[in-house]
Order: sequence, then structure tokens, then C-alpha cells
Amino acid sequence: MNRVFNFSAGPSMLPLPVLETAAAELVCYKDSGMSVMEMSHRSPAYEEIITAAQATLRSLMQIPDNYKVLFMQGGASTQFACVPLNLMKTGKADYVLSGQFSTKAYKEALKYGDAQAVASSKDENFSKIPALTRDTFRPDTDYVHVCYNNTIYGTKYNAIPDTGDIPLVADMSSCIISEPVDVSKFGVIYAGAQKNMAPAGVTVVIVREDLLGNARPETPSMLDWKLMADNDSMYNTPPCYSIYMLKLVCEWVQSIGGLEAMKKRNQEKAALLYDYLDSQDYYIAPVDPAFRSMMNVTFVTGDADLDKKFAAEAGAAGLKNLKGHRSVGGMRASIYNAMPIEGVETLVAFMKKFAAENPKQ
Repeated sequence: MNRVFNFSAGPSMLPLPVLETAAAELVCYKDSGMSVMEMSHRSPAYEEIITAAQATLRSLMQIPDNYKVLFMQGGASTQFACVPLNLMKTGKADYVLSGQFSTKAYKEALKYGDAQAVASSKDENFSKIPALTRDTFRPDTDYVHVCYNNTIYGTKYNAIPDTGDIPLVADMSSCIISEPVDVSKFGVIYAGAQKNMAPAGVTVVIVREDLLGNARPETPSMLDWKLMADNDSMYNTPPCYSIYMLKLVCEWVQSIGGLEAMKKRNQEKAALLYDYLDSQDYYIAPVDPAFRSMMNVTFVTGDADLDKKFAAEAGAAGLKNLKGHRSVGGMRASIYNAMPIEGVETLVAFMKKFAAENPKQ
């Protein structure tokens, strides 16, 4: 059976060379005599894997030496609790609401202190990123939290918010390693792996060292960033195979030229789709062009029945998982790093054909 173009928002497609390497090493990893899924996380073979995974990610993202890289579990949603548990020293936190996941993070933080939604684009159906200035944030807040790319609505920050000396915390689950980012501008970056880095199971947390050691007394051990850092992410058995896959993905990105080359590839894919959307009036792209995501492109026909027919026929044509999120409707094409430009070209050709064959009433 031929592989399809998988536009799923997550878990999403992985680079074919990575899958082929993983397949070749599935039964026996190098000369270990066993699969990575079978080996002890304390074995020399696995310690080599996890060390290489961290080193490769550090190199790829140019993570400064004064940041720790943690491999945790529970997805980005667990970090919604980890962030206030580890950073709320005075009990205040400012949240920018730009979509569903930033809203969920905000609601979780309300359990632990004075979390305040200082800006929101909900009234505009999250079609843009709220306007922010340094004055948006309380001067005595412990941190500012943002979701950098909004998977469901297809928006992205076009600049890093200026928070001054206040630590900036960013959920980058759906855009990490898609382009260069100045890590030093953030106090914490976290990301679930299943969109751009690896299969579900591992969550990457990049945290500045001076922010460690402030966990609230009630913080569970597994959610304490300092404890994880002190134990090299192996306080307990880590998600071994997902970390191995993350290592392979990072090596693949390096092999094609690193994050600058990846950004160029992603810009070309996104431009191909957005240029078509802007050239016609059959499909509607609801996102403010100033905040369009390179990773998640949303569009609708304006007719729910046509949208449903589009998703079904696209799936039958090998363009899978284009149905929009249930809270938004329409279509969503997630074109993460692993999506080849041929997939976007095939999608645009299908969109043209569908529009010609299904005139609106």
C-alpha cells in the first residue's frame, strides 16, 4: 500500500528517512542485540541515545548553556500545571489567550494562584494574535504565558512578545524546530513531540537555570523541573522510544541544512497554499494574514455540507485528515516539517478540481 499525504494536526506524519532508519533498527539497535523498546534506560546503549538526543536538539536550536533540556511525560497539557507549580512564587501569572490550548493552560493556572487573562482574541474567533505591549503585563507577575502557534485556529505570533524582565513561557508544541527561534528571549519553552518532533510520549521542556528550584511544596515529584534536571530526565523510566525517535528527527533536520533550511522549506509550502487561497473566492481563509501559521492552514467553503464532502473526497484521494477541528469546522491542513512540498501541490490541485466540480448554490 502506498503512503498517503497525512495532514493530521497530531499525531502527525514523520519524515520517511526517519521511519526507514527506525524500521531498520526496530528489532536490533546497532550491536545491542535488542530493540530500543526493550533496553534498560540505564544501559550504556540507551544513555548514549538520550545524551545524543539532547545534544542534537541543543545544537539544532542553539540552546544557550544556561538552559536545561528536560524530557518529560504527560504531553504539553501536563505542562499547563507544571508551569504554575514551578514558577508561581508570588502567586501571579499573566496569560495571553489566542486559542484553545492557551485557554486550557490559563484555566489550569487558575487552580494555583492569581492567573489573569491580560489579552484575548476570543471575540474575533481567535483569528489573530492579540495586540501586546510591555504595558499589557503586570509588573509584579511571575511569568507571562503564550501559545506560540495555534494548531486549531491556524495563527502564530509574528514577533516574540516583549515582557522585559518577566520570564516568558511559550507552548511551542506545533511549531518547534520549524524555524530558528532565539531561545534566550524565553524563560521556558515546552512542546509535546507528536506534531513536529517524534511520536507521542515525550514532552520537551527547555528552562532557564535560574528558574529552577522554586517548585511549590505540593508539586508532585514527577512535575518538578529541578528534580528532573538533577536526574538527567531519568528520575523514573523515560519515554525511551519517543526520545530515540526525537533524536532521529533532529538528525534528519540537521542533514538537510538545519533550521534555516527548514524555515525556507516551510515558507515555500505555506506560500503555495496561501497564495492559492488568496487568488480565488471559493475557499475562505479566516485568519488575519499578519498572523498566519506556517504549520496549520485553516480554510472553509462557507457551506458545512460542502466542507464535509471535501474532507471525505480528499481522504479517498489520499489526502488524509483534512477535516477541521470540531470546535471550528471547515478544513485544516497541517503541513509540518515532514510534509513534502509534493503533498501541498497535490492538495492545491485537488482544491481546484473540487471547486470546479462543486459550484456553490
